[in-house]
Amino acid sequence: MTTTAERTTNPTGVAGRVAALASPLFGGALPVRVRAWDGSQAGPDDAPTVVISSPDALRRLVARPGELGLAQAYVTGELDLEGDLLDGLRRVWSSTRTGRTRKPGPGDVVAAVRLAGELGVLGLPPAPPASQARLRGRLHSQRRDRDAIAHHYDLSNEFYSLILDPHMAYSCGYWTSDEPGYGVEDAQRDKLDLVCRKLGLEPGSRLLDIGCGWGSLSLYAAEHFGARVVGVTISAEQKAFIDQRVAERGLGDRVEVRLQDYRDVPETGFDAVSSIEMGEHVGDKQYPVYTRVIHDRLRPGGRALVQQMSRRTKPGGGPFIEAFIAPDMSMRPVGETVALIEDAGLEVRDVHSLREHYVRTVQAWYDTFEANWDQVVAMVGEEVGRVWRLYLVGGALAFEEGRMGVDQILAVRRASTGESGMPAVRR
Repeated sequence: MTTTAERTTNPTGVAGRVAALASPLFGGALPVRVRAWDGSQAGPDDAPTVVISSPDALRRLVARPGELGLAQAYVTGELDLEGDLLDGLRRVWSSTRTGRTRKPGPGDVVAAVRLAGELGVLGLPPAPPASQARLRGRLHSQRRDRDAIAHHYDLSNEFYSLILDPHMAYSCGYWTSDEPGYGVEDAQRDKLDLVCRKLGLEPGSRLLDIGCGWGSLSLYAAEHFGARVVGVTISAEQKAFIDQRVAERGLGDRVEVRLQDYRDVPETGFDAVSSIEMGEHVGDKQYPVYTRVIHDRLRPGGRALVQQMSRRTKPGGGPFIEAFIAPDMSMRPVGETVALIEDAGLEVRDVHSLREHYVRTVQAWYDTFEANWDQVVAMVGEEVGRVWRLYLVGGALAFEEGRMGVDQILAVRRASTGESGMPAVRR
Protein backbone atom coordinates (compact mmCIF):
# COMPACT_ATOMS: atom_id res chain seq x y z
CA MET A 1 0.00 0.00 0.00
CA THR A 2 1.34 3.43 -0.93
CA THR A 3 1.32 5.93 1.96
CA THR A 4 0.71 9.65 1.65
CA ALA A 5 4.35 10.21 2.58
CA GLU A 6 5.57 8.14 -0.38
CA ARG A 7 3.03 8.56 -3.16
CA THR A 8 3.20 7.66 -6.85
CA THR A 9 0.51 9.13 -9.08
CA ASN A 10 1.31 6.77 -11.94
CA PRO A 11 3.71 3.89 -11.21
CA THR A 12 4.11 3.18 -14.93
CA GLY A 13 4.78 6.84 -15.78
CA VAL A 14 8.22 8.36 -16.25
CA ALA A 15 8.51 9.69 -12.67
CA GLY A 16 7.55 6.38 -11.09
CA ARG A 17 10.00 4.43 -13.19
CA VAL A 18 12.83 6.93 -12.60
CA ALA A 19 12.13 6.88 -8.87
CA ALA A 20 12.16 3.08 -8.82
CA LEU A 21 15.54 3.13 -10.59
CA ALA A 22 17.07 5.79 -8.34
CA SER A 23 15.68 4.75 -4.94
CA PRO A 24 18.14 1.86 -4.38
CA LEU A 25 21.01 4.34 -4.68
CA PHE A 26 19.58 6.09 -1.60
CA GLY A 27 18.95 2.98 0.47
CA GLY A 28 15.41 2.67 -0.82
CA ALA A 29 14.27 6.10 0.44
CA LEU A 30 14.34 8.79 -2.24
CA PRO A 31 15.13 12.18 -0.57
CA VAL A 32 13.22 14.19 -3.22
CA ARG A 33 9.95 13.99 -5.09
CA VAL A 34 10.07 13.54 -8.88
CA ARG A 35 7.73 15.04 -11.49
CA ALA A 36 8.26 14.23 -15.17
CA TRP A 37 7.20 15.75 -18.48
CA ASP A 38 4.31 13.29 -18.80
CA GLY A 39 2.71 14.64 -15.60
CA SER A 40 3.57 11.61 -13.46
CA GLN A 41 4.92 12.08 -9.93
CA ALA A 42 6.62 9.86 -7.36
CA GLY A 43 8.40 10.20 -4.03
CA PRO A 44 7.76 11.82 -0.63
CA ASP A 45 5.03 14.44 -0.56
CA ASP A 46 6.92 16.67 1.87
CA ALA A 47 10.20 16.75 -0.07
CA PRO A 48 11.46 19.27 -2.66
CA THR A 49 10.31 18.32 -6.15
CA VAL A 50 12.76 17.55 -8.92
CA VAL A 51 11.17 18.39 -12.26
CA ILE A 52 12.35 16.47 -15.33
CA SER A 53 10.94 18.67 -18.06
CA SER A 54 12.66 17.09 -21.04
CA PRO A 55 13.79 13.64 -22.17
CA ASP A 56 17.16 15.26 -22.86
CA ALA A 57 17.81 15.24 -19.12
CA LEU A 58 17.65 11.43 -19.10
CA ARG A 59 19.85 11.23 -22.19
CA ARG A 60 22.50 13.29 -20.40
CA LEU A 61 22.28 11.16 -17.26
CA VAL A 62 22.61 7.92 -19.20
CA ALA A 63 25.71 9.26 -20.96
CA ARG A 64 27.22 10.88 -17.85
CA PRO A 65 25.73 9.37 -14.69
CA GLY A 66 26.47 11.39 -11.60
CA GLU A 67 27.37 15.00 -10.89
CA LEU A 68 28.30 16.18 -14.39
CA GLY A 69 25.16 14.83 -16.10
CA LEU A 70 22.94 16.30 -13.37
CA ALA A 71 24.71 19.66 -13.63
CA GLN A 72 24.36 19.79 -17.41
CA ALA A 73 20.66 19.02 -17.19
CA TYR A 74 20.15 21.62 -14.46
CA VAL A 75 21.94 24.54 -16.11
CA THR A 76 20.06 23.98 -19.38
CA GLY A 77 16.72 23.86 -17.55
CA GLU A 78 15.98 20.28 -18.63
CA LEU A 79 15.96 19.43 -14.93
CA ASP A 80 14.92 21.78 -12.16
CA LEU A 81 14.09 21.79 -8.49
CA GLU A 82 10.99 23.47 -7.13
CA GLY A 83 11.39 25.26 -3.84
CA ASP A 84 14.67 25.96 -2.10
CA LEU A 85 17.63 24.55 -4.05
CA LEU A 86 19.79 24.71 -0.92
CA ASP A 87 17.25 22.64 1.05
CA GLY A 88 16.99 20.09 -1.75
CA LEU A 89 20.73 19.58 -2.04
CA ARG A 90 21.09 19.51 1.74
CA ARG A 91 18.58 16.65 1.90
CA VAL A 92 20.49 14.71 -0.74
CA TRP A 93 23.81 15.17 1.05
CA SER A 94 22.19 14.35 4.38
CA SER A 95 21.05 11.03 2.99
CA THR A 96 24.61 10.24 1.88
CA ARG A 97 25.84 10.61 5.47
CA THR A 98 23.56 7.81 6.64
CA GLY A 99 25.80 5.31 4.91
CA ARG A 100 22.90 3.79 2.97
CA THR A 101 23.69 5.51 -0.32
CA ARG A 102 25.98 4.17 -2.99
CA LYS A 103 27.40 5.30 -6.31
CA PRO A 104 25.87 3.98 -9.55
CA GLY A 105 27.50 0.72 -10.58
CA PRO A 106 27.64 -1.03 -13.96
CA GLY A 107 24.32 -2.74 -13.24
CA ASP A 108 22.66 0.60 -12.57
CA VAL A 109 24.00 2.01 -15.84
CA VAL A 110 22.66 -1.00 -17.74
CA ALA A 111 19.28 -0.56 -16.05
CA ALA A 112 19.25 3.14 -16.92
CA VAL A 113 20.01 2.41 -20.57
CA ARG A 114 17.26 -0.21 -20.62
CA LEU A 115 14.77 2.21 -19.06
CA ALA A 116 15.70 4.95 -21.53
CA GLY A 117 15.05 2.52 -24.36
CA GLU A 118 11.67 1.51 -22.94
CA LEU A 119 10.70 5.17 -22.51
CA GLY A 120 11.71 5.94 -26.09
CA VAL A 121 14.36 8.48 -25.09
CA LEU A 122 17.48 6.47 -25.82
CA GLY A 123 19.89 8.28 -28.10
CA LEU A 124 22.94 10.44 -28.25
CA PRO A 125 23.07 13.07 -25.49
CA PRO A 126 22.63 16.72 -26.44
CA ALA A 127 25.76 18.78 -26.96
CA PRO A 128 27.41 20.14 -23.79
CA PRO A 129 25.86 23.41 -22.60
CA ALA A 130 27.32 26.59 -24.06
CA SER A 131 28.42 27.65 -20.57
CA GLN A 132 30.68 24.61 -20.17
CA ALA A 133 34.40 25.33 -20.51
CA ARG A 134 36.26 24.14 -23.59
CA LEU A 135 39.99 24.45 -23.06
CA ARG A 136 42.77 23.30 -25.34
CA GLY A 137 46.50 22.98 -25.04
CA ARG A 138 48.94 21.56 -22.53
CA LEU A 139 47.64 21.44 -18.97
CA HIS A 140 48.75 24.55 -17.02
CA SER A 141 50.70 26.04 -19.87
CA GLN A 142 50.56 29.83 -19.61
CA ARG A 143 48.14 30.07 -22.53
CA ARG A 144 45.77 27.45 -21.14
CA ASP A 145 45.92 29.04 -17.67
CA ARG A 146 44.94 32.39 -19.23
CA ASP A 147 41.99 30.73 -20.97
CA ALA A 148 40.91 29.00 -17.75
CA ILE A 149 41.03 32.24 -15.78
CA ALA A 150 39.23 34.14 -18.53
CA HIS A 151 36.41 31.57 -18.55
CA HIS A 152 35.58 32.33 -14.93
CA TYR A 153 36.80 35.83 -14.15
CA ASP A 154 36.14 37.70 -17.38
CA LEU A 155 32.33 37.39 -17.30
CA SER A 156 32.38 41.14 -16.65
CA ASN A 157 33.40 43.40 -13.81
CA GLU A 158 29.78 44.57 -13.61
CA PHE A 159 28.62 41.01 -12.92
CA TYR A 160 31.03 40.53 -10.03
CA SER A 161 30.28 44.01 -8.69
CA LEU A 162 26.64 42.96 -8.48
CA ILE A 163 27.46 39.99 -6.20
CA LEU A 164 30.56 40.92 -4.21
CA ASP A 165 31.07 43.53 -1.51
CA PRO A 166 32.50 47.00 -2.32
CA HIS A 167 36.06 45.73 -1.68
CA MET A 168 35.48 43.28 -4.57
CA ALA A 169 37.02 40.54 -2.44
CA TYR A 170 36.27 37.19 -4.10
CA SER A 171 37.55 35.00 -1.27
CA CYS A 172 36.58 33.93 2.23
CA GLY A 173 35.88 36.74 4.68
CA TYR A 174 36.77 36.81 8.38
CA TRP A 175 33.60 37.28 10.44
CA THR A 176 34.61 38.86 13.74
CA SER A 177 31.18 39.92 14.99
CA ASP A 178 27.58 38.76 15.22
CA GLU A 179 26.29 42.25 15.88
CA PRO A 180 23.35 43.51 13.79
CA GLY A 181 24.56 45.47 10.80
CA TYR A 182 27.86 43.60 10.55
CA GLY A 183 27.95 42.06 7.08
CA VAL A 184 30.14 40.72 4.32
CA GLU A 185 31.81 44.08 3.63
CA ASP A 186 32.94 44.22 7.27
CA ALA A 187 34.08 40.59 7.18
CA GLN A 188 36.15 41.23 4.07
CA ARG A 189 37.71 44.34 5.61
CA ASP A 190 38.62 42.32 8.70
CA LYS A 191 40.11 39.58 6.51
CA LEU A 192 42.25 42.07 4.59
CA ASP A 193 43.39 43.64 7.85
CA LEU A 194 44.23 40.22 9.29
CA VAL A 195 46.33 39.31 6.25
CA CYS A 196 48.27 42.58 6.38
CA ARG A 197 48.97 42.16 10.10
CA LYS A 198 50.08 38.54 9.67
CA LEU A 199 52.47 39.68 6.94
CA GLY A 200 53.87 42.39 9.23
CA LEU A 201 53.25 45.15 6.69
CA GLU A 202 54.28 48.68 7.57
CA PRO A 203 54.89 51.89 5.59
CA GLY A 204 57.34 51.18 2.81
CA SER A 205 57.00 47.38 2.90
CA ARG A 206 57.25 45.76 -0.55
CA LEU A 207 54.38 43.35 -1.18
CA LEU A 208 53.96 41.00 -4.15
CA ASP A 209 50.27 40.06 -4.49
CA ILE A 210 50.10 36.94 -6.69
CA GLY A 211 46.68 36.52 -8.30
CA CYS A 212 45.52 39.91 -7.05
CA GLY A 213 41.93 39.55 -8.28
CA TRP A 214 40.12 42.88 -8.35
CA GLY A 215 42.75 44.41 -6.10
CA SER A 216 41.06 44.21 -2.69
CA LEU A 217 44.26 43.29 -0.82
CA SER A 218 46.64 45.31 -3.00
CA LEU A 219 44.60 48.48 -2.46
CA TYR A 220 44.00 47.84 1.24
CA ALA A 221 47.68 47.18 1.95
CA ALA A 222 48.66 50.41 0.19
CA GLU A 223 45.92 52.57 1.72
CA HIS A 224 45.93 51.33 5.31
CA PHE A 225 49.46 50.00 5.83
CA GLY A 226 51.48 52.19 3.46
CA ALA A 227 52.83 49.21 1.53
CA ARG A 228 54.31 49.44 -1.97
CA VAL A 229 52.51 46.76 -3.95
CA VAL A 230 53.08 44.84 -7.16
CA GLY A 231 49.93 42.92 -8.05
CA VAL A 232 49.84 40.36 -10.86
CA THR A 233 46.82 38.90 -12.62
CA ILE A 234 46.27 37.18 -15.96
CA SER A 235 42.73 38.56 -16.28
CA ALA A 236 42.48 41.62 -18.49
CA GLU A 237 39.09 42.49 -16.97
CA GLN A 238 40.56 42.51 -13.46
CA LYS A 239 43.55 44.66 -14.42
CA ALA A 240 41.30 47.25 -16.05
CA PHE A 241 39.16 47.39 -12.91
CA ILE A 242 42.13 47.81 -10.56
CA ASP A 243 43.81 50.42 -12.74
CA GLN A 244 40.68 52.53 -12.51
CA ARG A 245 40.53 52.22 -8.72
CA VAL A 246 44.23 53.02 -8.37
CA ALA A 247 43.70 56.21 -10.38
CA GLU A 248 40.54 57.17 -8.46
CA ARG A 249 42.29 56.77 -5.10
CA GLY A 250 45.55 58.40 -6.09
CA LEU A 251 47.60 55.28 -5.37
CA GLY A 252 49.66 55.25 -8.56
CA ASP A 253 52.88 55.76 -6.60
CA ARG A 254 52.19 52.75 -4.37
CA VAL A 255 50.30 50.16 -6.47
CA GLU A 256 51.45 48.68 -9.76
CA VAL A 257 49.20 46.09 -11.37
CA ARG A 258 50.52 43.91 -14.17
CA LEU A 259 48.91 41.57 -16.65
CA GLN A 260 51.57 38.98 -15.92
CA ASP A 261 51.92 35.31 -15.05
CA TYR A 262 53.34 34.74 -11.58
CA ARG A 263 56.17 32.72 -13.15
CA ASP A 264 57.35 35.80 -15.03
CA VAL A 265 57.79 38.22 -12.11
CA PRO A 266 61.48 39.23 -12.31
CA GLU A 267 61.97 41.15 -9.05
CA THR A 268 63.20 39.64 -5.80
CA GLY A 269 63.66 40.96 -2.28
CA PHE A 270 59.99 41.50 -1.41
CA ASP A 271 59.19 41.88 2.28
CA ALA A 272 55.98 39.90 1.82
CA VAL A 273 54.15 37.76 -0.72
CA SER A 274 50.41 37.15 -0.62
CA SER A 275 48.35 34.74 -2.70
CA ILE A 276 44.67 34.68 -1.79
CA GLU A 277 42.77 31.70 -3.23
CA MET A 278 44.88 31.59 -6.36
CA GLY A 279 46.88 28.44 -5.57
CA GLU A 280 43.87 26.27 -6.44
CA HIS A 281 44.36 27.26 -10.09
CA VAL A 282 48.05 26.34 -10.23
CA GLY A 283 47.76 22.57 -10.68
CA ASP A 284 49.55 19.75 -8.91
CA LYS A 285 52.52 19.53 -11.26
CA GLN A 286 53.08 23.28 -11.23
CA TYR A 287 52.59 23.73 -7.48
CA PRO A 288 56.29 23.20 -6.63
CA VAL A 289 57.10 25.89 -9.21
CA TYR A 290 54.53 28.20 -7.58
CA THR A 291 55.89 27.71 -4.06
CA ARG A 292 59.47 28.11 -5.30
CA VAL A 293 58.52 31.41 -6.95
CA ILE A 294 57.10 32.59 -3.61
CA HIS A 295 60.29 31.55 -1.80
CA ASP A 296 62.64 33.12 -4.35
CA ARG A 297 60.79 36.46 -4.51
CA LEU A 298 61.06 36.97 -0.73
CA ARG A 299 64.00 38.50 1.06
CA PRO A 300 65.43 36.48 3.97
CA GLY A 301 63.04 37.06 6.85
CA GLY A 302 60.20 37.90 4.46
CA ARG A 303 56.76 36.42 5.06
CA ALA A 304 54.29 34.71 2.75
CA LEU A 305 50.59 34.16 3.29
CA VAL A 306 48.73 31.65 1.13
CA GLN A 307 44.96 31.48 1.61
CA GLN A 308 43.75 28.35 -0.13
CA MET A 309 40.83 25.95 -0.28
CA SER A 310 41.33 22.30 0.57
CA ARG A 311 39.52 19.05 -0.09
CA ARG A 312 40.07 15.70 1.61
CA THR A 313 37.66 13.44 -0.25
CA LYS A 314 39.22 13.51 -3.71
CA PRO A 315 41.67 15.66 -5.69
CA GLY A 316 40.61 18.40 -8.05
CA GLY A 317 37.54 20.56 -7.77
CA GLY A 318 34.86 18.04 -8.73
CA PRO A 319 33.15 17.42 -12.10
CA PHE A 320 30.79 20.41 -11.96
CA ILE A 321 33.36 22.95 -10.73
CA GLU A 322 35.98 21.82 -13.22
CA ALA A 323 33.54 21.79 -16.15
CA PHE A 324 31.67 25.04 -15.52
CA ILE A 325 33.48 27.24 -13.00
CA ALA A 326 37.20 26.71 -12.58
CA PRO A 327 38.66 24.44 -15.27
CA ASP A 328 41.87 22.62 -14.27
CA MET A 329 41.28 23.50 -10.61
CA SER A 330 43.17 21.42 -8.07
CA MET A 331 42.55 21.03 -4.35
CA ARG A 332 44.18 18.71 -1.85
CA PRO A 333 44.25 18.18 1.93
CA VAL A 334 45.77 21.17 3.71
CA GLY A 335 48.54 19.03 5.15
CA GLU A 336 49.80 18.20 1.67
CA THR A 337 49.83 21.89 0.76
CA VAL A 338 51.80 22.69 3.92
CA ALA A 339 54.34 20.02 2.96
CA LEU A 340 54.71 21.48 -0.55
CA ILE A 341 55.29 24.96 0.88
CA GLU A 342 57.96 23.62 3.22
CA ASP A 343 59.55 21.62 0.39
CA ALA A 344 60.21 24.97 -1.32
CA GLY A 345 62.36 26.04 1.64
CA LEU A 346 59.78 28.10 3.52
CA GLU A 347 59.03 27.57 7.19
CA VAL A 348 55.32 27.31 7.95
CA ARG A 349 54.51 29.23 11.13
CA ASP A 350 50.75 29.14 11.29
CA VAL A 351 47.74 27.38 9.72
CA HIS A 352 44.44 29.14 10.40
CA SER A 353 41.23 27.38 9.34
CA LEU A 354 38.41 29.64 8.13
CA ARG A 355 35.97 26.94 6.98
CA GLU A 356 32.95 28.19 8.94
CA HIS A 357 33.69 31.74 7.79
CA TYR A 358 33.27 30.60 4.18
CA VAL A 359 29.77 29.31 4.89
CA ARG A 360 28.73 32.81 5.92
CA THR A 361 30.63 34.44 3.06
CA VAL A 362 29.07 32.30 0.34
CA GLN A 363 25.62 32.66 1.92
CA ALA A 364 26.00 36.46 1.74
CA TRP A 365 26.98 36.23 -1.94
CA TYR A 366 24.05 33.90 -2.63
CA ASP A 367 21.54 36.21 -0.92
CA THR A 368 22.78 39.14 -3.02
CA PHE A 369 22.76 37.01 -6.16
CA GLU A 370 19.15 35.91 -5.67
CA ALA A 371 18.02 39.43 -4.79
CA ASN A 372 19.47 40.60 -8.13
CA TRP A 373 18.43 37.59 -10.23
CA ASP A 374 16.76 39.65 -12.97
CA GLN A 375 19.91 41.76 -13.40
CA VAL A 376 22.06 38.62 -13.44
CA VAL A 377 20.01 37.16 -16.28
CA ALA A 378 20.13 40.45 -18.18
CA MET A 379 23.93 40.51 -17.87
CA VAL A 380 24.97 36.91 -18.50
CA GLY A 381 21.82 35.01 -19.56
CA GLU A 382 19.73 32.45 -17.70
CA GLU A 383 22.02 29.48 -18.36
CA VAL A 384 25.06 31.15 -16.81
CA GLY A 385 22.82 32.40 -14.02
CA ARG A 386 21.78 28.82 -13.28
CA VAL A 387 25.45 27.78 -13.31
CA TRP A 388 26.16 30.36 -10.65
CA ARG A 389 23.11 29.46 -8.58
CA LEU A 390 24.25 25.84 -8.47
CA TYR A 391 27.84 26.93 -7.78
CA LEU A 392 26.96 29.16 -4.82
CA VAL A 393 24.54 26.69 -3.25
CA GLY A 394 26.92 23.78 -3.73
CA GLY A 395 29.82 25.78 -2.32
CA ALA A 396 27.93 26.81 0.79
CA LEU A 397 27.00 23.17 1.47
CA ALA A 398 30.51 21.87 0.82
CA PHE A 399 31.97 24.17 3.47
CA GLU A 400 29.03 23.69 5.84
CA GLU A 401 29.43 19.92 5.79
CA GLY A 402 33.22 19.90 5.89
CA ARG A 403 33.73 18.44 2.42
CA MET A 404 35.85 21.49 1.64
CA GLY A 405 37.96 23.72 3.83
CA VAL A 406 39.92 26.95 3.50
CA ASP A 407 43.04 27.97 5.41
CA GLN A 408 45.45 30.83 5.78
CA ILE A 409 48.97 29.41 5.76
CA LEU A 410 51.62 31.81 7.05
CA ALA A 411 55.23 31.01 6.18
CA VAL A 412 58.61 32.72 6.36
CA ARG A 413 61.86 32.55 4.41
CA ARG A 414 64.43 32.13 7.16
CA ALA A 415 67.74 33.93 7.08
CA SER A 416 70.88 31.85 6.48
CA THR A 417 71.49 31.95 10.24
CA GLY A 418 68.12 30.34 10.83
CA GLU A 419 66.43 33.45 12.17
CA SER A 420 62.80 33.83 11.13
CA GLY A 421 62.23 37.43 12.14
CA MET A 422 58.88 36.39 13.61
CA PRO A 423 57.86 37.78 17.02
CA ALA A 424 58.18 35.33 19.90
CA VAL A 425 54.68 36.15 21.13
CA ARG A 426 51.70 36.20 18.80
CA ARG A 427 49.52 39.30 19.01
